[in-house]
Amino acid sequence: MKRVHNFNAGPAALPLSVLEQVRDELIDYNGQGLSVMEMSHRSDVFDKIIKDAERLTKEVMGIPDGYKVLFFQGGATLQFAAVPLNLAADGKNCDYINTGEWSTKAIDEAQKLGKSVRVIASSQDQTFSYIPTDFKINSDAAYLHVTSNNTIYGTQWKSFPKTGEVPLVVDMSSDINCCKLDMSQFDLVYAGAQKNMGPSGVTMVIIKEALLERSPANIPTMMSYKIIGKKDSLYNTPPTFGIYIIKLVLEWIQKNGGLEKLEAVNNKKADILYREIDRSGFYRGTVRKDSRSMMNVPFRLGSEELEKKFVAEAKAAEMIGLKGHRSVGGIRASIYNAVPLETVQALVDFMADFEKRNG
Repeated sequence: MKRVHNFNAGPAALPLSVLEQVRDELIDYNGQGLSVMEMSHRSDVFDKIIKDAERLTKEVMGIPDGYKVLFFQGGATLQFAAVPLNLAADGKNCDYINTGEWSTKAIDEAQKLGKSVRVIASSQDQTFSYIPTDFKINSDAAYLHVTSNNTIYGTQWKSFPKTGEVPLVVDMSSDINCCKLDMSQFDLVYAGAQKNMGPSGVTMVIIKEALLERSPANIPTMMSYKIIGKKDSLYNTPPTFGIYIIKLVLEWIQKNGGLEKLEAVNNKKADILYREIDRSGFYRGTVRKDSRSMMNVPFRLGSEELEKKFVAEAKAAEMIGLKGHRSVGGIRASIYNAVPLETVQALVDFMADFEKRNG
């Protein structure tokens, strides 16, 4: 069986043991004589799968009482519109901190809906290479929206704004479950699953139950947190197979020591990679050190030609997904939860060898 070193930014690596279990259960799930892809979302069997996924989410992440776990389609991009539609129906200001591509898209989407948007801080002045710290929380905001990890530029919040009575909304698509967090500090978290939780096609929303009542009656049904919440994500056919894989990934996290153990491994992976980047000057990091992501590690070489050679030779060495995002270029290694330490070490060894041959 061939398995490459997968540094894709998303869809991204899944745990091998999860893929093997999916393979084994693909034709006949749990003696039912059919696949999860084939069964009714109203069946008792799938009802247990989705309830287990909700329960495991709360257990693994330490989510306190008073929150709902919902499953949507449409990716995090749909949530860029769903958040202002649900939480800012009364004409209040929507506050955002802009730390890159996905924050910008969330801001644009809210503006398209005619919402009053205030960008209270931005790192655009330095090509989104840091997380802003100089800003003031406005007490009149409907919510404050931040993006916890910037997949393209490689920045990550190390601690989150204290917003008081203002709901804190966080797009965690690219770093959900990379470390242990106090979930009570968040009022709404959403995340596309395809980086750290499961396959593309399913999005998780974790929301305080009290916020469900904010959803107005005149917004699209499939974007209403209140309606989807009351129907426990079963208003219509949800992305059943993706939810099933999320359940398996959460079980994998539990079996492997939980988020505390995963965080330690993630820190070690990031540390050895950043140390290699910083070691000689042949590679150049693009993010301020206090804002570096443990999930997405971008860096540059001396020229675009050298970067193309790096990507080509890495691919020949069975390391894929290292080409930087088309909007910024360079190199990017995405080292999500399912990327093993051995894969990161293989990249570091390749980097050292590439420098010897080209430095």
